[in-house]
Amino acid sequence: MPKLFVFSDVICPWCYLGKRRLEQALDTLALSDTVSVQWLPFELNPDMPPEGMPRAEYRARKFGAARATELDAHMEALGQEEGVAFAFDRMERTPSTRRAHMLIAHAGRRGRGEAVVEALFRTYFEEGRDVGDVAVLREIARAGGLDETEAMAALESPELEAEVVALERRAAEIGIGGVPFFVLEDGRAVSGAQSSETWRELLAPMAALKRTDAGA
Repeated sequence: MPKLFVFSDVICPWCYLGKRRLEQALDTLALSDTVSVQWLPFELNPDMPPEGMPRAEYRARKFGAARATELDAHMEALGQEEGVAFAFDRMERTPSTRRAHMLIAHAGRRGRGEAVVEALFRTYFEEGRDVGDVAVLREIARAGGLDETEAMAALESPELEAEVVALERRAAEIGIGGVPFFVLEDGRAVSGAQSSETWRELLAPMAALKRTDAGA
């Protein structure tokens, strides 16, 4: 099965939009069951304290309060176009995403990576909940079909954390400075939340190959 690797962070709204746009293209080209999407870690705030910080404070520091409000409104409008109901007004904290990425890594090994990534995005952006909170991650693990005991152990694993950090370091080494960042199996790289139309063009050869194989 062809693979598509995605570096992303679960608190990146562009990553959520990018996921939706990619999914639309895969559906249109009948590739949803053909392409395996592998989610890789990229922390936007690697130095964020484990408990996170108030979102209003974080956004004001990063953009200024007025500009942060404008950016949220713009993203809400883009989300409506893609079927994403951003709930920025309900978000109280900007979390550390280290444990979320550890959960994704664990879920990927159990064949549940896509389900857990989707749940993390939805929980944070559409429900406004803190995905740095272990209790919230426990719920996501359970809903994603993971063994709860195993998942909670994974969140405390120094070895798994080291693997996540190593992948993030590798992303920096190959020049990835922002997300979403996609790497196709043939080596092509795609930066940013590209439109569904762009994805259809990029994935057209793969769709053609699938049709050829089906007719063989």
